Order: sequence, then structure tokens, then C-alpha cells
Amino acid sequence: MLRLSKRSVSTFLRSGDRSFRVAAAATSISRSAPSSTTDSRRGESESRWYSSLTNGKCMKNESLPHLNMNTNWFVGYRNESSAAASDSASHAPPPPAERFEYQAEVSRLMDLIVNSLYSNKEVFLRELISNASDALDKLRYLSVTNPELSKDVADLDIRIYADKENGVITLTDSGIGMTRQELVDCLGTIAQSGTAKFLKALKDNKDAGGDNNLIGQFGVGFYSAFLVADRVTVSTKSPKSDKQYVWESEADSSSYTIKEETDPQLIIPRGTRITLHLKRDEKGFADPERIQKLVKNYSQFVSFPIYTWQEKGYTKEVEVDDDPAESKKDDQDDQTERKKKTKKVVERYWDWELTNETQPIWLRNSKEVTTEEYNEFYRKTFNEYLDPLASSHFTTEGEVEFKSILYVPPVSPMGKDDVVNQKTKNIRLYVKRVFISDDFDGELFPRYLSFIKGVVDSHDLPLNVSREILQESRIVRIMKKRLVKKAFDMILGISLSENREDYEKFWDNFGKHLKLGCIEDRENHKRLAPLLRFFSSQSENDMISLDEYVENMKAEQKAIYYIASDSVTSAKNAPFLEKLTEKELEVLYLVEPIDEVAIQSLKSYKDKDFIDISKEDLDLGK
Repeated sequence: MLRLSKRSVSTFLRSGDRSFRVAAAATSISRSAPSSTTDSRRGESESRWYSSLTNGKCMKNESLPHLNMNTNWFVGYRNESSAAASDSASHAPPPPAERFEYQAEVSRLMDLIVNSLYSNKEVFLRELISNASDALDKLRYLSVTNPELSKDVADLDIRIYADKENGVITLTDSGIGMTRQELVDCLGTIAQSGTAKFLKALKDNKDAGGDNNLIGQFGVGFYSAFLVADRVTVSTKSPKSDKQYVWESEADSSSYTIKEETDPQLIIPRGTRITLHLKRDEKGFADPERIQKLVKNYSQFVSFPIYTWQEKGYTKEVEVDDDPAESKKDDQDDQTERKKKTKKVVERYWDWELTNETQPIWLRNSKEVTTEEYNEFYRKTFNEYLDPLASSHFTTEGEVEFKSILYVPPVSPMGKDDVVNQKTKNIRLYVKRVFISDDFDGELFPRYLSFIKGVVDSHDLPLNVSREILQESRIVRIMKKRLVKKAFDMILGISLSENREDYEKFWDNFGKHLKLGCIEDRENHKRLAPLLRFFSSQSENDMISLDEYVENMKAEQKAIYYIASDSVTSAKNAPFLEKLTEKELEVLYLVEPIDEVAIQSLKSYKDKDFIDISKEDLDLGK
């Protein structure tokens, strides 16, 4: 395999035509071979050159069509005939670029995006990948009824090249592409969107079916590129058109240009290539390792493979020169067989690397996922080393549709004595597999359940504008109710487990959270009360539930009695307890400051009022 250095790739991309001279490379290699083997070696050298830019799986005898021409999609492809045509046509002036003015709404939107809408600049890559994924999804859908649309190249993928030296990021997809008019409609206006029109057509056609969950192909998210770039170029080829067009605009400009692509070196068979020329202060985003990290964080579960250009290495042995003194000694000993000395070195090279996983665990059938797989996902996603106490994998349909996996952690990361912190990163919100945020302030879970960890993947949340603004969403409020219900079901399952130690462990870590819930969440009192645990006058060593207390009550007993104290020892020695002990009435010991407030918030349980035995007007009835 012919290895390409990073500097070589950067040099090619910095050139004016920004292409790899494939034919020239193959010809120069073949000329150095003996004339009798010129043809075979030339074919071998071409295949090896391509393998360094594809997935690294191509064999030396594979033909060009089998290599998918991914290199061409990335930086353009040029064979000998096209090179000659290019040289002859280079004297003819290219057609002038047409200049268009943005809609006023677009100009205001771009200013809003750059200065207000996105608080985190790194989301630009998430937005562009989402658009690329939609272009691929749209092509795949349309190809079902029109196979001609995808005849050029079968593989559907996204490739991202980061040129750190020059501060340039190139993102290429092999999706549906756009015509000249679609460029004007999608990138020059807000009112129209390629995918929005597509969905409308589907709704109008009663016979149409399939998955309609597509984000706007080049909607608002595209303009997030100007968060980090001062100039953006979009080169696109639609299978509906014989021509390829180039859209270009600058961050502070009120206009954009569109021209026909006439350079054969830059022609792509189908799809879209977006080139971001980063601002001076944002060139750090062009680091290949940073790009890979952003893809894994935000777009790990996009349904199409995403490749990033990464430096790799392999170990090989090379010969080393002998020490002159040792060489002379070996020459004197004729019976000693001389062995060549070698050492291991690492040779570096650059190649495409698959960066994302395409099948998230929450989209699989829960019957097909093992407990070990759930636990592994938990440990990997939340950087844990212990298995969770419980997990819940469910799908919600109807008014709101989303999929989720929730976990109860084995221990509290903040310590069992710390006050609950409602702002955690325990819930990762995805929308159509795209990571949105893990920074919530009570939007998805009340703060007393902030210890619950998990992922939520919604199909209903709007993606174009409201990705960062979820507080006012009605969909989020509905999701919150259902997530809370599932969390309670999961905790109740632990409490009903045959292994009593499981719930004892949970209560030791998160008991205070549930008591806080009694104070803050009146709507869920019926769910919270059965989960509470207390010591009592008849159970000083093992905590009991309110259900167990009610079950052990005297037939004539009308209330649940309790006493607040600072410890079990102090409570059982209280003078107020003596009278109830004589009558064999059980009394709950509330030994933590929050206990009494929680019980008073509940007021009653199963029609039995809570009564403090230390009150002067205590009435035990008959």
C-alpha cells in the first residue's frame, strides 16, 4: 500500500485545483518498472494509491469501480483524458459567477445564529453531519422507486477531512445533492427547504409511505457553519442535473454567488462537498483528533457511516548497521554465523477511519439485548466501573414518540450526605440519533430524581431552531411525565426484589432524594410513599416500609404514629413513647432532619393520618 503523508495531502489541498493527480502518480510509478511488466505494475500502483484513501480494504487487483471512487468525492478525480481536456480548456475563461442577495430573513437569521442562538460553537459539525445524513436518507428513499438516482456509486457515507495546517475542514456526503435552483431555494431563503418540500409531497400523496423523520436538508442548521468559518463553499451535484454547481458566501456578506463547476478535477459523480475556511481564532477545530472527538460525542449514532481522515501507524522491523568492533570480531571467527540485526519501528501514515457506530442499543428490540450489553453500555456511556442496580428499556408512542434506556446507579457520585444537585449530565438527549445536550436544569427529571442516568431519543422535538431551547417545549413536559413514571417503576422493582439488600443499598444512597420528592412533588406522593423506609419501635435494626407498618397496625388503630429525634437510641428512650409501648402500638422513628418535613408533606397514607406522639393533644382513642 502506498502511504500518503499528512504534508502531501495538505500540499494537494492547498493547490489551486485542489485535486490528487491520480494519473500522474500512477504513470510516474509505472515508468520506473521494467518495460515487460509496465502494464501489470501500473495497475498495481493505481490500486495501491486508491487503497490509501478508501477504507483500506481494497485489494491490489480490484478495478476502479469497486473502489467506490471515494477519493473523487472528497477532493476530485482526474484521469489522463480529463487532464488533457482540462489543459486545452484552461485557456477558455470560465463562466462568471452569478451573485444573489440573501432574503432579509436570512441575513437576520445568520446574525442571530452567530451571536445568540448557539451557545456552543462546536455544534456546527453536528448540524452539518445531520444535513448530510438527511441528504443520504432522502437518496435512499427515492432510490427505492428510481434506482437510476444511485447508479453512480452504491455506498452511502460521510467523510470529513481536517487540514490543521491551513485551517480548512471539508465534509463530503454521497447523498441526493442539489440543482442550481435548489441551491437558491435552500441556501438563499428560509421559507423553503428541500426536505420540507419533500415531506409535504409525501403527505399529499396518500399512497406514499416510509420513514418521514428527516431534518431540513439545508435548513437553519447549515448557517451554523459561520460560527467558525469566515468563508463557506458548497459544491453539489444532483442526479437530476448534468451540471455541478458551486455556492459560496462569506460570514459578513449580504450576498452569495453560484457558478457552474467547469474544472474536471473537481467534478463529483453525486452528492455535496462543504468546505469551511475557518476564522483565525477557530482554526483549532481543524485538528483531526478534535474532529473525531466531536463526531463521537454528537453524531456517534447517525445511521450512515462517518469516516474521518486520521493518522495511523504500523510496526515493522528494519535492519540496523553493525557495530564496527563487533563486525571485526565476527570476521575473525569463521565458525560463527553472522545474523543481521533488526529493530522495530513504527511507520506513520494517513487513512480513512470509521468513527461512528450505526446501531444504537436503544433502537434494538429489548428482547434481543442481554443484561451484559445493557451494563456495558452504561459503563461506557457514563464512565462507570460498577454495574447499575436496575435498568429500563422502553418505547413510548402516541401523542409523543421517543425511545429511552434509564439506569439506577449503584452509588451516589455526590455522596449520600450531599444535597441534591439538579444540574447534572446524567441524561443524554438525542433527537433522531443526533446528540443534542446533556446539560439540563430539571427539564427532563425533577431534581430529586437527578441521580437517574440514561439516554432519551426523541422523534418529535424540533431540530432546526429549538435544539438549544427546550425549556418551553410542550413535548418535553410530556416526556418528563413519562420518564418520571418509568423511573418510579424501576425503583419499585428494586424494592420488590427478593434480595432485600438491593433496596437497602439503594435507600442508603438515594433515600434523601425520595424524601425531598415528598416535599417538592405533590403529584407523585402516591408513587413516593411506598418507597419510603424508616426504623420503628418494633424494628430498630431493619427499616420498614409504610405498607409493612399499615399491615401490622392494630384493628382499632386509626393513625400512623411517629416521633422525631436525632437517633434511634434517643427516640426509643423518649418519655412520649412509653404510653404507646404499653398499648403495643408501633411508632416510626424519624431520625434525619428531612424526615419530619417529608412526613408532614404526605399528611396521610392509605387514609391513615400521620400523628406526632410528642404533641400535647395526642389522642389514642379507646
